[in-house]
Amino acid sequence: MTGELERLARRFQGREPGLLGASRSYAVLCPLVEREDGLLLLFEVRAPQLRQGGEVCFPGGKMEPGESPTDCALRETEEELSIPREEVRLLGMPDFICNQRGFLLRPVLGLVSPAGFAALRPSPAEVAEAFTAPLSFFRETKPDLRRYVLAPQVPEDFPYGPVGIPRDYPWSGGQVEVPIWYYQGRAVWGMTARLVREIIR
Repeated sequence: MTGELERLARRFQGREPGLLGASRSYAVLCPLVEREDGLLLLFEVRAPQLRQGGEVCFPGGKMEPGESPTDCALRETEEELSIPREEVRLLGMPDFICNQRGFLLRPVLGLVSPAGFAALRPSPAEVAEAFTAPLSFFRETKPDLRRYVLAPQVPEDFPYGPVGIPRDYPWSGGQVEVPIWYYQGRAVWGMTARLVREIIR
């Protein structure tokens, strides 16, 4: 085996593939709380001073180098809501989201113990409030579905000739579906709502 071939083999052997070109990955915990009358989802509202302040989301954040989605989701949940990681029973990993801005969002589904829920203390620096909503509400209520178009904007100086394609080349566009649920005056929407839809599917 040549040196170049050995280097390629070392690089890719046993490697877990990611999203090509992704600059960052995030992980969130989708926390469930069990009650006698059924399961609840635990949400938080982002603190007003943060980017996208006031939006409903799950606890989570950017994955650190070498960190697994599970470790990141549990770490962020402890930082944001003071729920100890040992009080979360991991249930699995739903499908992830590949965002059009070039990052991955990795959800982790977990059940928060009664002791973990009792320890809940939102961090004012990151969380305005936390609330629960019955899983049955999302199952029984159809979301308000909206869509927006992703349209390619090709620069005027694109080298059509050297690439060998005409100026009227049919560039691919797309669209993003945005589900929205309204619950007690709050909007659960966007990527958070897409994860909810994946959980109840």
